[in-house]
Amino acid sequence: MKREVDTKKKEIEVAGTRISHPERVIYPDLGLTKLRLARYVESVGDRILTHVANRPLNLLRCPGGSGEPCFFQRHAHDGFPSTVKTCDLGAGEAGVYVDSIAGLVALAQMGVLEIHPWGSRIDTLDRPDRIVFDLDPDAAVPWKRVVETALLLRSMLRELELESFVKTTGGKGLHVVVPVARRHTWDQIKEFSRGIAESLARAAPDLYVATASKAKRRGKVYVDYLRNARGASSVAPYSTRARAGATVSTPIAWKEIDRVTNEQFDVETVVTRLRQAKQDPWKGIGSSRQSISDTAMKSVTVR
Repeated sequence: MKREVDTKKKEIEVAGTRISHPERVIYPDLGLTKLRLARYVESVGDRILTHVANRPLNLLRCPGGSGEPCFFQRHAHDGFPSTVKTCDLGAGEAGVYVDSIAGLVALAQMGVLEIHPWGSRIDTLDRPDRIVFDLDPDAAVPWKRVVETALLLRSMLRELELESFVKTTGGKGLHVVVPVARRHTWDQIKEFSRGIAESLARAAPDLYVATASKAKRRGKVYVDYLRNARGASSVAPYSTRARAGATVSTPIAWKEIDRVTNEQFDVETVVTRLRQAKQDPWKGIGSSRQSISDTAMKSVTVR
């Protein structure tokens, strides 16, 4: 059991990181404090690192907490702690990354409520190893259809001999994630993912759309492939969201997809879920060596 600390002290430490104003409430609807967030990050840090370590990060910082003005930051700053490291993004841009739990906790100390990693690593920035399809439903779309979309997408990918993984976003939809060998460029991956998204939209235009136009998305699921571009990102597995309820983007198994919702996963329930889990629902994603075949690439991108 962790030793209780006096949150009235000006600063305390979590994972070796000094937390200033630990009593500050950052999720007002829950009364959840900055200290509690830091402890959550520490408790699931190994899981988060599996998916964000040594990847450039786009960070959603909310100094006033959830519900207050937030801003995205992806460039390094001289005032960052040493555990938040700097990487070269090219063209004179300095990005940020972490490789330790201390670094993750430092992000919480900085007011980061959402961690969005790139789909590539800092050692090979221009060769992505993850493809993300963001299934974003219109408000009128029932959850059942979002689930059906994810299952249909999984089937399409399997026809191309690609296995995929699924997670809640902590928002409205689901992410379908495809690990791939670092063989193709960002442009090739973007065209590949666009081809799949547009295939879905052509097959059922009354249900799906592959364009960002809000007018065209009414009553449909937007199959967003634009996460698959250099500099783009998607929320990390086990990252909190800057939303009421401190919801968490959570990996799930395909067999449980029709039994879960975004709302059920938060900083409390996720820790319990991991403690009770017999197996990681994303087991094998990090060791996958699957690759998009030339045939699959051509069949999807040639229209």
